[in-house]
Amino acid sequence: MDIKPLTAGLCVSPQIMPDDMQAIKDAGFRAIICNRPDGEGADQPTFEEIATAAKKAGLEATYLPIVAGKVTDEDASAFGKALTELPGPVLAYCRTGTRSATLWSLAQAGQRSLADILAATKAAGYDMAGVVRRIVNGGKTPTDTGDASYEVVIVGAGAGGIAAAASLKARKPGLEIAIIDPADIHYYQPGWTMVGGGVFDAEETARTMASLIPKGVHWIKSAVAAFEPENNAVILDGCRVVKYTRLIVCPGIKLDWNKIEGLVQTLGQNGVTSNYRYDLAPYTWELVNGMKEGRAIFTQPPMPIKCAGAPQKAMYLSGDAWLRRGVLKNIDIQFNNAGGVLFGVKEYVPALMEYVKKYDAHLNFFHNLVAVDGPAKKAWFDVAKPDTPVERVEMEFDMMHVCPPQTAPDFIRVSPLADAAGWVDVDQSNLRHKTYDNIWSLGDVMNAPNAKTMAAARIQAPVVVENMVADMAGRSPVAQYNGYGSCPLTVERGKIVLAEFGYGGKLLPSFPKAIIDGTKPSRAAWFLKEKLLPPIYWKGMLKGREWMAKPEKVTVK
Repeated sequence: MDIKPLTAGLCVSPQIMPDDMQAIKDAGFRAIICNRPDGEGADQPTFEEIATAAKKAGLEATYLPIVAGKVTDEDASAFGKALTELPGPVLAYCRTGTRSATLWSLAQAGQRSLADILAATKAAGYDMAGVVRRIVNGGKTPTDTGDASYEVVIVGAGAGGIAAAASLKARKPGLEIAIIDPADIHYYQPGWTMVGGGVFDAEETARTMASLIPKGVHWIKSAVAAFEPENNAVILDGCRVVKYTRLIVCPGIKLDWNKIEGLVQTLGQNGVTSNYRYDLAPYTWELVNGMKEGRAIFTQPPMPIKCAGAPQKAMYLSGDAWLRRGVLKNIDIQFNNAGGVLFGVKEYVPALMEYVKKYDAHLNFFHNLVAVDGPAKKAWFDVAKPDTPVERVEMEFDMMHVCPPQTAPDFIRVSPLADAAGWVDVDQSNLRHKTYDNIWSLGDVMNAPNAKTMAAARIQAPVVVENMVADMAGRSPVAQYNGYGSCPLTVERGKIVLAEFGYGGKLLPSFPKAIIDGTKPSRAAWFLKEKLLPPIYWKGMLKGREWMAKPEKVTVK
């Protein structure tokens, strides 16, 4: 038997035999649903044979036969009803298990999210792509899809999506483009470190989405439920369908706050904060400004995360503020990093270590935050040092800045676009999807091995656009992405270590050393971060002006 769990109460399997009944009973099942019609195969026992053996083993058995490829809405309702009436756990079977998995998926529509349904069936080895629209439609067959169609559809109106739309419009003004995003507000997220450091006001980092969508680009204010790349279709919540000739996927990354036990309940109070959220970054500065003594913990989860330097940026700016106020000697700074290094590109580590020493911060590597008790001011970390059993340790705190674990959004992870780890699967050079050649991706959601930063998206957007325009003309990719990313490490108020690097940690400085030596703290880099980058973002990148972001051309050897 090849039994696959979908939930705690239901498993599915290929054809079972009468001789299997006692083993099924011994495995803890109490009922069986047969979804395979009698006479479908010459080697198939009848339901009567199955039911007789089931009764002998003390199992209930229900016959709900489904013709292959013809699961009706009524069938799904009957399956759902059977699950509520039969004692569980239940084992449902057909020839391969696919019909049983399909019936469960449709019966669960409206009770579970599409992502949860697809994740469960995918884990069991069943592809529900053929019924995605029905699941999104509450388990019912759509009667009117109401298709809209565009030459280019862009999923996500963050930095990468709007930049790509603006760059496309600049090159081909007549192009019919639609951006899909449900958000009302667009955020300049790199500014939140500065908000948490008391440099920017939070309001400076937010603008209405409507004010930023490029002129002539359609804005579809909706969430994406699923992709049908074989049909060149994006399925929206509510089962609306948007068709495309070419697609750009850049919805950003999911911050998985719930993965840390107790964290959601205490965020924004009890001294627990995070610069990774717009509404919490001001609380970071409130805590730093009011702290006179005690322990401050700064956490970093396992990679990948967006802006891998942000957790330590918060630490440095906080340490600097406490040093300036003369209270640093009374504050115990702990940097708890799930990884094993301070920063992934070794050339920048010496400068950073000088500030670790300056603020007398303690570096605790392989420490991954797993639980928080805000009122008790306690946190628990799993310590997973190489070749050593995992140990859980408890730490008390007065203030804690948390960087949450991060994953691809649910609707990406369960889609046909994702690799085994859940990220959009692209060629790291031209950012085109490895399977679907009319799809490109950029930003935090794709799987190229680069740093997930806004600076990376600024370079990626023109690469995607140049290659898409070349594809429209019937040509091969003309631009290549070298993995560029930038992390302005705010080591003190007024100085930054400007880390710029590409694939493999290769240094890719934008300025001559005489202007900015990225391996050393610099006032010029701070001026760039504080004064120049915000207007470059709002007035350059999001307007299709590719300042210092011209794509690198493909070299023909």
